[in-house]
Parts: sequence; C-alpha cells; structure tokens
Amino acid sequence: MFLLFSCKSNYGIEDEENRPTGLSVEFIRQPETVLIIDQKPEFSWELPKTAVKQLSYQILIASSLELIENNKGDVWDSRKIVSGQSINIEFEGAPLEVGKTYFWKVKIWDAANKESLYSKFQSFRIGAKENIITSANSFQIESLKPVKFQKLNADSYFIDFGKAAFATLEFNYKTTKKDTLVFHIGEQLVENRINRKPKGTIRYQKIKVPVNPEQKKYTLSIKPDKRNTKPVAIKLPDSFPVLMPFRYVEIENSKGDLQLKDFTQIAYFSYWEDNTSHFESSNPILNQVWDLCKYSIKATTFAGLYVDGDRERIPYEADAYLNQLSHYTTDREYAMARQTLEYFMEHPTWPTEWQLHVALMFQADYMYTGNTELIEKYYEDLKHKTLVELKREDGLISSDKATPEFMRKLGFKNPKDKLKDIVDWPPAQKDTGWKLATKEGERDGFVFKPINTVINSLYYRNLEIMAEFAEILGKTDEAKMYEQLAIQVKESINNKLFNASIGAYIDGEGTNHASLHSNMMALAFNIVPEKNIESVVTFIKSRGMACSVYGAQYLLEALYNANESDYALELMTATHDRSWYNMIKIGSTITLEAWDMKYKPNADWNHAWGAAPANIIPRYLWGIQPKTPGYAVAKIKPQLKNLKSSSIVVPTLRGQIKATYILQDKIERYIIDIPANMNVEFVVKPTSKVKVNNEIKSSKLGVIYLEAGNNIVEIIN
Repeated sequence: MFLLFSCKSNYGIEDEENRPTGLSVEFIRQPETVLIIDQKPEFSWELPKTAVKQLSYQILIASSLELIENNKGDVWDSRKIVSGQSINIEFEGAPLEVGKTYFWKVKIWDAANKESLYSKFQSFRIGAKENIITSANSFQIESLKPVKFQKLNADSYFIDFGKAAFATLEFNYKTTKKDTLVFHIGEQLVENRINRKPKGTIRYQKIKVPVNPEQKKYTLSIKPDKRNTKPVAIKLPDSFPVLMPFRYVEIENSKGDLQLKDFTQIAYFSYWEDNTSHFESSNPILNQVWDLCKYSIKATTFAGLYVDGDRERIPYEADAYLNQLSHYTTDREYAMARQTLEYFMEHPTWPTEWQLHVALMFQADYMYTGNTELIEKYYEDLKHKTLVELKREDGLISSDKATPEFMRKLGFKNPKDKLKDIVDWPPAQKDTGWKLATKEGERDGFVFKPINTVINSLYYRNLEIMAEFAEILGKTDEAKMYEQLAIQVKESINNKLFNASIGAYIDGEGTNHASLHSNMMALAFNIVPEKNIESVVTFIKSRGMACSVYGAQYLLEALYNANESDYALELMTATHDRSWYNMIKIGSTITLEAWDMKYKPNADWNHAWGAAPANIIPRYLWGIQPKTPGYAVAKIKPQLKNLKSSSIVVPTLRGQIKATYILQDKIERYIIDIPANMNVEFVVKPTSKVKVNNEIKSSKLGVIYLEAGNNIVEIIN
C-alpha cells in the first residue's frame, strides 16, 4: 500500500462560477497525494454553479503540466461527448504508464448548450496493478493546541485538548541539566485528574521523558499495545509514530515555567474535510449527539480501514457497514469503504450476521457512488457471503449447515473456523462471566435456535441485493432466481416466525420468546406486512433501548420505516444511561463501544459502531438518500415534526444537498438547494397542501418533484 500525506487546502474551491469543481480520480479528491492503482481510472466532477444540468462534456488528460495548461490532451482528448454523466467516467485513452504523473481537466456544456471554462487541473500518478482495484486515500496530520492549560502546583501541569484523538504529543522544554519529566496521558478524568486505573480498554499511559540542555523539542515515546499490534491487526504505515487515543495530559517534575504554546497534540486521520457536512436543530441535545457522532467517524479513520477501535484494530463487517454509512453522510469519502470491502473478501470474521453485512456494504457503495466495478469483480464470491447455500426447502437458512468446505468459500483459512450466530453484543453473563447491569447482555433475552429470525431477516435483504446485482450484470435468470427466493423467504418468515397471538416475531423456530431484535430487524428490512406493522411497532416500543449501540442502527431504521419519528427522536435525545447523551455526560468525545461501562466492562471509548446518529439524522430524520445509484435522483422524506427548526448539509459526488426547515403556524417550510445534475423526489402526505416556489403542486401521488437549484417547499398538513 503506497501512502502519502495531504494537508488541508482550498484546492477545488474556485472563485470562478463557470467552471467544473469538486474533481476526483477514483473518488479521491486530492489524487496527487496517492498512487492510483486502477489502470483505467474513473473521473468525476461537480458542475459549475452557473449550470443546472449537463448536456455534454470534454475531458483532457496530458502527460505534462505545460500541455494541460495549454488545453492539450495528448494522452486522452475525449472530444465533445453528448452525455449528462458527470461521475464514473472511465479513462479511454492509450494505456497509462506505471510511475508516470498525468494531468487532467474537464469542461461541460449546460442545458442551454453553453460551454463552460475548463476546470482547474488535477494531477495523478499511476501505481503498479495490485490484486485489489481500490486506491488508498492519503492520511493527514493535524497539529492541535490545548483548549485548557492549568498549573496544578510548583512542578505539575494539566492539559486538555478538548477532544480525544489517535495521536502523539510534541512539546518544547528548556533545561540547564539532565532531568526526567513524567507524563500521564489518557482518555478519562476522575475528579478532574486523569484516571490512572481505567476500566476496560479506556486508554492511559505513564511515560518518562529524559530531557537535557542540548535538546529543546521532544516527542512522547508512547508504548505500543500488545493486543492491537498483533499480526491480525491493521498495521499503520512505518512512517507513523506509535499512536494512542488521548485527550488529557498531566506533567510532573517540571523545573521550568511551562506554557500552553509549548504543547501540541499531533493527531492522525485519513483524508477528511470538515465542511462537507453540517447539522443543527432546535434540539440542543440532538445537536450534541450529532457533533459527537460526526467527530467519532473522523477520529476513527486513523488506520486507513474501518477498524473496531483501539482494542484490536481489526476490521469487522458489521462495524464497517455502520461506519461506511456514517462516513458517506459526514464526508465525501468512498475509497476507505471500498478498500475495507476488498479486505473482507480475504479476511472474514466469525459472526454469522457479519457475513451477511458484506452485501449491504456493496449495495451502499453502489448507491452512493454509482460504480459497478466491485460488483463485477466480486459477484461470484459475494454469492457465498449471502449464505444461500445454507438454505433448506422453505428457503430459510441455518449456520449449523456450514461445512468446512463452505467456510473456505467464505474466505476462512483455518479448518477449525466456524460461523456463530451473534444477534448483538455483548452476550449474556453466562457466556462471558461479566457482571453486567442486565443478565441478558444486549440481546434482550434472545433465544438461539438453528432457524434464527435475525439472521433470516438479514438473509432476505441479501437476496434482494443479489437480485439487483444480477440484473446490473445482465444475469437475468439469476436475478429472477434471487427475486423468487426472496419472496419465499419473506413468506416463510411471516408464516413460521410471526406469532399472531402476541403480534410479534419470535426469535426462531422452536421458541415462543420474542425479542426486540427479531422485530426491529424484520421491520427495518420491510418484511412486516402492512396489517402487522402496528402490533410489531407496539412490541418494539415496549422494549425501549434493549439493544446495543450496534443494534440501535436497525432499531432507528425500523422506527423511521414505520413513520415512528417521535419515538425515534426520543431515543436519540434520551439522557438515561442507554443513550448517546450518556457518552457525552461521562466525558467521552468519541462514541463508546457500549452505552456505558457497566454494560460492557471491557468497552473502549473510541468505537465508530456507536455513532449511528451520524447517518440516521441525514438518512432518516431528514430522509435524504440516493433514490438511484450515484444520486442522479435523490429521495427526501423528512420526519422533522418534533423539531421547530433544522438545517443540514449532506455530501454527494455531485455536490452538497443543503436544506433548512422551519415549523411555524403549522406550516412546514423547507428551503432545499439541490446540486446540478440531480433531481429530487420529495415525499409528502397525499392529503397535504403543497407549494413549491409559491406554486401549488398536487400531492396526490405522495411525491413532489424538485429540480436542481434553490427550491422553497411549503407544506400544510
């Protein structure tokens, strides 16, 4: 893996309004900082601010800076191509040479066939072909100053950097003789001092630093952790120092007068642009939850792949899927998800449900990028990840049927590897010996049976996805097979796993127990027939937050799918100990692995799978999602009625969707700025009175169509 560092810049943010901006190569916004390993890369851009729609484009790729500055494409000149496509334009010139740097730019013709200026150029360098097709994005280093600097006594100080980050510490120190400073760094405070005996995997280290008169600048020598540097862990680049997540620093044995300006937290992230997303509302707790979750996604990019946090630094499929969704809604970054996906095809993990998350990751990538390369490459292998080979006559699957031969098809290499149903995590006390606050763990008393409702709900969604992928690849017969199998599985779940007497789904075949998980998963994946939605929702609401921070993703999706936005918002803004606000209240600035340490005694304080609101708020509260691949058509279905106001910015490959909302005198007023080359289906109640730009629109179909540009939508329900 070839890695370079990038620094934040205004590259691509142009003063001129009549030229394309937001250029990317292989979805990477600063391609000059990396190696592009796809020998036929894809190019994307945002239309000029003066355009609403693109009719044609022309790409130039040159072998020198001089040629591109003179608008000459000696490597590829596409000429004028009549097409509205502005993303995923595949290179079609002469073969590119490994190790060579190229330069590209683009211009477009708008809806009036008016020609734009050329964009500013980008450069990119071609790397050697690898067994994967995804180019790794660059890392960036941020130098962060303390937000609080306090002298504790004659020779000790306390520093707070405001947020935890995967980082090291640089400092300046003058001394007239050899001496030793003592540093304490950590994530958690107890009585306003760093917790030096934290529970679980909350991080803390004591570090002694020899100082001498000849040296003024120092970097902490953080000790590597034995567990997260094992061979199975993701290895950080050799150029990185040892990183540890910390927010606080205490210094002892200082003989000089230390100052704030002498200390810098050197924090490591993958490429990130803070200003690509935004959310604010009239609910201050929701705002704090958003800030926590958005920063959690940024902070946990330090490894270049989606990892489980700092304890193991291993990618897990379900963790990665939640991370992927939230990354898409907080920054315009797609390369990391694609690279993690390719990693999973060679390095699977053991939970049954985790294998069923791989297709979900592929489908999310396809919808947000519009790119089919990963589907084309991995389609045959992905069939195994759906676990379709474990089905019985009625279509339902059981992990008990997984043979060693099948495990090899999934990518497992050890003959002893087996799938194990997980449902949620952590499990009950009897499985772990932990003294948990609830004896059921985070599974709501789930009863495991060979035919498992949670697994088969995920399996049903996998079949829907595979039918879509088969259709994309022109495999019509296979598409029909998956469609028919999905219908069969849905019928079997409803016929065999729904208990009409309680109006809810049981956990599996052979038990009468019904858990939150069985019902929220069925509702999240649209398995529940219309006639049963009310009783399933009633059951779900009776269970509260009886799931983990991972399960909360599907609980919230289920509620918004059922138009239960009031209760969903209540859960996201709750202040009890099973809430995101609890994470803030106990002092973390990155989401926890569990709701509270008492629910998972070995939890860490830097787990992105706990950041579900980072994607739930844009995708469900505001209801902004791609309707067609690559966001050619967006769907907006806001469920904001319990908020008086809100504003949001959502990144897409085509540009930012910007929107504001105000509820006043029972009128919902939306101002929605839609990027060029995008249309929007705005969902409304069929009985609503709707105006768009002061013009009355029919709402009978439940959808109002909006075009690129500024739209003012007023709804009277």
